[in-house]
Amino acid sequence: MLTKIKTIVLFACLSVISVSIIANPVGILKEKHPVVKDGDLTKVIKSVSSPIEMAALIKSSGVPFSIKHLCPTNKAGSYNTNFKKALGLGFLGADLGYLNIYDRKGQVLDYISEIKSLAEGLRVGQFFDFSTFKKYAVQHANIDSLMYTSINSFNQMDEYLRQTNRSDIGAVIVTGVWIEGLYHATQVVSRKYNSKIAERIGEQKVILEELLTILSDYKTKPSVMTLVNDLKKLETILKGVKIRYEQGETTYVEKDGALVAMQNDISIVTITKAQLTAIANEVKRIRNKLVVN
Repeated sequence: MLTKIKTIVLFACLSVISVSIIANPVGILKEKHPVVKDGDLTKVIKSVSSPIEMAALIKSSGVPFSIKHLCPTNKAGSYNTNFKKALGLGFLGADLGYLNIYDRKGQVLDYISEIKSLAEGLRVGQFFDFSTFKKYAVQHANIDSLMYTSINSFNQMDEYLRQTNRSDIGAVIVTGVWIEGLYHATQVVSRKYNSKIAERIGEQKVILEELLTILSDYKTKPSVMTLVNDLKKLETILKGVKIRYEQGETTYVEKDGALVAMQNDISIVTITKAQLTAIANEVKRIRNKLVVN
């Protein structure tokens, strides 16, 4: 089975972020934490399938919308630690992409409100232009524009979090979106097999390895290390998935007035239905353990 490897240029919460940046960070913490190397997290983000892309694939498979796939709202007060707030922000960001694709305007506004509360609780609300996104949600703005502005916004927020010695927050947000997006995909494929979704699930083997490398830097953060241990169980299952790469066609894109060559490799993913079932069960266990009910 062949799938083109795409570089997805967007932040995990691409559905909600637009460029609204403040210049001067506030509330710098005295406690020092490990700092993810500049660009490491961005590299992972560029590899993670966007919530909207995954939701579109799910919808195209013919599977109807299901409220059961979503985290509950009106629970912001239950996210009582920065770790939980960061995970919740990631979960709800992925859910927002799912809602947007299925055109659930009324529910979209509920999720924007919840995300706003969590972002402000983490002191990163300045990176979210919620009034603009509400307009996007209602008017169905161009998704490519959202993707482009989102990665720029995340880079700014990631820099701010590193300056305030909270780089773990960015890593946990991205992990939250990744878990929730994978949860959506595995729940769907468990109900109705789809080879394209199965391939995308298999490709997460590579992404998980990169996420674990980043998260493992935060050995002084008990909550993060508990998450790492849970994800390592999933990693063990994904190791059975086979992926090999073949060289694809070279394409050229214009960048800063010059043509830049881009190599479009092709991945060949081999994943069995038994492996899919095991992955789905483990993702469900991890996700339901973490989500605030």
